[in-house]
Amino acid sequence: MWTSLRPIGRSDASGGYRRYAWTGADADCRLWFRMQAEARRLDVETDRNGNQWAWLGDPTAGDAVVTGSHLDSVPDGGAFDGPLGVVSAFAALDELRARGVSFRRPLAIVNFGDEEGARFGLACVGSRLTSGQLTREKAFELRDADGVSLPQAMEAAGHDPAGIGPDPERLARIGAFVELHVEQGRALDLSGDPVGIASAIWPHGRWRYDFHGEANHAGTTRLVDRHDPMLPYAETVLAAREQAELAGAVATFGKIAVEPNGVNAIPSLVRGWLDARAADQESLDTVVAGIETAARAHAARQGVDLAVVRESFTPIVEFGHALRDEIGRILGEASADGVKVPVLGTGAGHDAGILSASIPTAMLFVRNPTGVSHSPAESAAEDDCLAGVRALADVLEGLACR
Repeated sequence: MWTSLRPIGRSDASGGYRRYAWTGADADCRLWFRMQAEARRLDVETDRNGNQWAWLGDPTAGDAVVTGSHLDSVPDGGAFDGPLGVVSAFAALDELRARGVSFRRPLAIVNFGDEEGARFGLACVGSRLTSGQLTREKAFELRDADGVSLPQAMEAAGHDPAGIGPDPERLARIGAFVELHVEQGRALDLSGDPVGIASAIWPHGRWRYDFHGEANHAGTTRLVDRHDPMLPYAETVLAAREQAELAGAVATFGKIAVEPNGVNAIPSLVRGWLDARAADQESLDTVVAGIETAARAHAARQGVDLAVVRESFTPIVEFGHALRDEIGRILGEASADGVKVPVLGTGAGHDAGILSASIPTAMLFVRNPTGVSHSPAESAAEDDCLAGVRALADVLEGLACR
């Protein structure tokens, strides 16, 4: 499976992946998912929001156990973020069938659409729509860098956008969702454990900073006569680092757009996107407020206007203790020496975090030896991936077969 999925959407130049929502690479990933499901005699459907589901058992019976993740990527992302959860889900089903277990609850493997938000700027679009955290009206307003709207992209890819929106009937049929994911950090590497259980996802969000200045000639305009938006933007990037360090949080300006974007032109507009995350809401609020205060002071000093827009926000997600503890018990019993699986938090967002407000959810993490993620250098050892498959199979057996 890994070998067949690896080439899809891979850039020869960077070695990273560009699997953006509703593009050709996304269509190839969706076809791969369908082929894997059909090879296992699973019933495949695409829901109103473009998420793919592969069912073993009656989808309408209720109390289903669901696992899976996503197949899309950030720009030049790694091979494991998302796909490891989908590949492991199919492999775990293979393992369960090899064990000869009988299922007492329906089982589904899911591929959520547009989890990374690389094209339209909003993460977890598929799960947000399904859970009602993204309205149909707001979804129709989403546009990519070329001005193509989400419904236009869906329609071009052969999916009817008319029906997108909340899907409470589907969620009501799910009793538990367990998402396996490569760890985006080094906690497991430092502890020496191949697999861990998620405790919580930090609150996080994205803010757009628009610095409006005055375009002018780079060679003839005196420094004192300039209203250069690049200067307050640069100072804001440094302020974000300073505020994050003070609060024990993380804050990153990772995307920028410049107009008119000429080497010999002072910009008229610098637009930067801030990603900020912290262990608790108070710390996050402190960081975000501190960054905006600094940005406005720097903009005023340069005679530049500033507009700040919050584009997305996800509050802290504390995974339900009942399901988390049950998974810990299952894995403890499955361990030959009874060693407890470590429980750890994460600063990364996931579909499981979005769905946690609607259904019981949990996450398993697989060790990442470098901690690198959202990069072509993202990796996980084969032995650890197989340990993740066995752990997921144990969890699914405990939840769906006993």
